[in-house]
Amino acid sequence: MPTISAIIITKNEEKNIAACIDSVLWVDEIIVLDCGSTDQTQEICRKYAPKVKLRETDWPGFGEQKNRALALATSDWILSVDADERVTPQLKQEILQKLDNPNYVAYKTPRLNYFLGKPIRYCYGDKSDAPIRLAKKNACKFSDDIIHEKIIVNGTIGKLQNKLDHFSFNNIEDLINKINSYSTLGATKLYKNNKKTSHTKAFAHALWAFIRIYFLKRGFLDGWPGFIIAFSNFEGTFYRYVKLIEKNRSN
Repeated sequence: MPTISAIIITKNEEKNIAACIDSVLWVDEIIVLDCGSTDQTQEICRKYAPKVKLRETDWPGFGEQKNRALALATSDWILSVDADERVTPQLKQEILQKLDNPNYVAYKTPRLNYFLGKPIRYCYGDKSDAPIRLAKKNACKFSDDIIHEKIIVNGTIGKLQNKLDHFSFNNIEDLINKINSYSTLGATKLYKNNKKTSHTKAFAHALWAFIRIYFLKRGFLDGWPGFIIAFSNFEGTFYRYVKLIEKNRSN
């Protein structure tokens, strides 16, 4: 049976990290790469030693940070998990079964997203929200994107059937904070790629984000949480592009 390392990057995840670690205690090692948490994240991780190997570093962006965590892993396979995600018992069993005789070098993992305590079944969808999370270490790396990074694989990719639980927001305040931080990172990424825009285009991008999630993906079937998610995507998209306008003007 090949060995598995779970890799997790953190900053101020005291509300999430224990449940995340508990869900992957069955792997051979757990790498937690933290970038300056000021809450109890590091103290919680130390309670799980020696299974959890806690390391500290600065923050270069999501892609490079996950590549750093990948480099620290010593197992045959890596399982990339965010602090707000949980590996269910069903997913654990499927992973172990697949790796007993793997047919692929990586596997996409569908996620079941939760918002305000409710499972969200339409806004995201299995097809659009099934990132690669399980991969052979010597056949993968993360893209160097500062946000919305992805695993790049050298080989064929399969797909798991059981879902990874994703608890992205504890409350509306968390949602608003993430809109602000992610729109800033998104604007920085666009700026580095020499992108230009206008306020009209910013509104058009934002409107399309709302229409795509609320109507085309039938987010309205998720009730009020679906509307809030669609509207927050409108906001985040609009702010991303107007922040890009600010960056272009100031430079």
